[in-house]
Amino acid sequence: MSTTCGCEHCHSHGSSGLWMPTISFVLLVIGLIGKYSGISWFAESWIEAIWFLVAFLPVGLPVMREAWEAALRKDFFSEFSLMAIASIGAFCIGEYPEAVAVMLFYTVGERLQLLAVNKASKNISDLLDVRPERTDVWRTGTYMNVSPKDVKVGERIEVKPGGRVPLDGVLLEAEAQFDTSALTGESMPRSIREGEEVLAGMIVQGQAVRIQVNRPYEQSALARILALVKDASERKAPAELFIRRFARIYTPIVILLSFLIVSVPALVGMVTPSFQYVFSDWLYRGLVFLVISCPCALVISVPLGYFGGIGAASRAGILFKGGNYLDAITRVNTVAFDKTGTLTTGRFEVTTVESTEIPVSDLLSILLSVERKSTHPVAQAVVRYAEKQDSVPMEITDMRELAGHGVEAIVNGRQVLVGNIRLLAERDIPVPKELSDSVSTVVVCAIDGKYAGHLLLSDTLKKDAVDAIRRLKDLDVKDICLLSGDKQEIVNQFAERLGVDKAYGNLLPEDKAAYIERLTAEPDKSVAFVGDGMNDAPVLALSDVGIAMGGLGSDAAIESADVVIQTDQPSKVAEAISIGRATRNIVRQNIVGSIGVKVIVLVAGAFGFATLWEAVFADVGVSLLAVLNSIRILKR
Repeated sequence: MSTTCGCEHCHSHGSSGLWMPTISFVLLVIGLIGKYSGISWFAESWIEAIWFLVAFLPVGLPVMREAWEAALRKDFFSEFSLMAIASIGAFCIGEYPEAVAVMLFYTVGERLQLLAVNKASKNISDLLDVRPERTDVWRTGTYMNVSPKDVKVGERIEVKPGGRVPLDGVLLEAEAQFDTSALTGESMPRSIREGEEVLAGMIVQGQAVRIQVNRPYEQSALARILALVKDASERKAPAELFIRRFARIYTPIVILLSFLIVSVPALVGMVTPSFQYVFSDWLYRGLVFLVISCPCALVISVPLGYFGGIGAASRAGILFKGGNYLDAITRVNTVAFDKTGTLTTGRFEVTTVESTEIPVSDLLSILLSVERKSTHPVAQAVVRYAEKQDSVPMEITDMRELAGHGVEAIVNGRQVLVGNIRLLAERDIPVPKELSDSVSTVVVCAIDGKYAGHLLLSDTLKKDAVDAIRRLKDLDVKDICLLSGDKQEIVNQFAERLGVDKAYGNLLPEDKAAYIERLTAEPDKSVAFVGDGMNDAPVLALSDVGIAMGGLGSDAAIESADVVIQTDQPSKVAEAISIGRATRNIVRQNIVGSIGVKVIVLVAGAFGFATLWEAVFADVGVSLLAVLNSIRILKR
């Protein structure tokens, strides 16, 4: 990823901070005071020239070097070459302060832009690799702690509760629970049985597990995701700002015109004896034209406009990783959302409680008694709900956990089963048929071998999720879709509540990436993807604009994204687009205004109606207006 301006100058001199332009500014001010206050020692022309040359070097040399390096690449008409020639021209006609001011304006503009980029961005090459650095492998009768890279296919590793699986393999336990959200976006923990595959990136829940490795480190599921991020990021070229494209046309034209201003009158004088050609006068006009032509207002106002937009967005909890993404988000007409953690809270809530044999209050007390010691997300949701209903736990004399099924306990002398439908089916306890067809998560309860009631749980929408979709439609972003690793029925249910027409479930990271690639390949589509999980990182990098939820989102997603929403509010997506559009309008106003005034003064200078200082005054005035216009975005 490059900086906002897309030029090497930012990279080469970013480390010098503001002290170089500060030195130039101080020397320039002292020089102007000395020049116009009548100080005797400054009246010597050679002292004045040396003073302003010293003031010029801290800001001028880096740009001169960029002009030279661009020329070596056969890019002879870059903005660097124009500013270099203009500065040399100013020195040739004795206008030393203008030579310093030209470079100082440009350098300050670049520093402002660089500060914005450094504040909001990290290089994609610093993507956090979330693979564990060490793992326990069984060797010579004991577990040894080694790097996952040193583990061979066929060896056995052990991962403790809460640990992330470092390598793909086959489960050796009878059954275990895994958090798979990093890979699939699944909101529910997944139960994996003996002999089934466990993928790197999954998080072990509840118990230590043994896994027999079946793929080397470089070929694991997690490694593939990180490779997708890297490859996708390399394919995404940074947007090229207008000023650089404009300079390729503008620079050779003004250099040619300044040359013609000097040479054409000389030819006229040769064929028309009555026309008196004074070389020094026309050289002055030509150099004045060249100095006027330097796009100071553009090089400071364009990056400052983007800086203002980045600042306004930051105060709203939205981090743009560069002005190019502010520009890119204005073209977005298609938005794809991940579901879990992006539009939903990722936190289960009880939606329905039904009891057949006992009062609901007694059922909740039993569930509270059984589930309160479990760390399972569903159990925790049940406990939260029961406590809100002021339920009181009952006495438990015996309790046994049934892996992947639920819990069996003796509560107040009665046998109680709490868990999923499969648990009751194995005990030949019939449950209502509609529960088997439910798309919600079901917790059933049986007392003394008879079905006693159930709870339905569901992930919950964020408070502003519906408003987020409505606001996008108000901005004429009509093509909105939902992508998720959850079951299609669950995704459809949420899409209906959100007012989204397109919803796709059962998607792995590769499926999401393929879908986004198809969208971005359409010439009329500019696609933004909004996600939060590590599994979303490849898709964030592939989309035209990747937007990550930064509050609870994974580090991989945040690093891969172009825009980070710190508040985790999906409605901020619409606000980011609004800020981007407002910034674009301000930048366009700066460009049109700067060029318009510049053309007028250029014409006046060519015909001898503008002196150098009038040109400087006009240039500074346009720059000031452009800066003030750019600051408007900060008041959003």
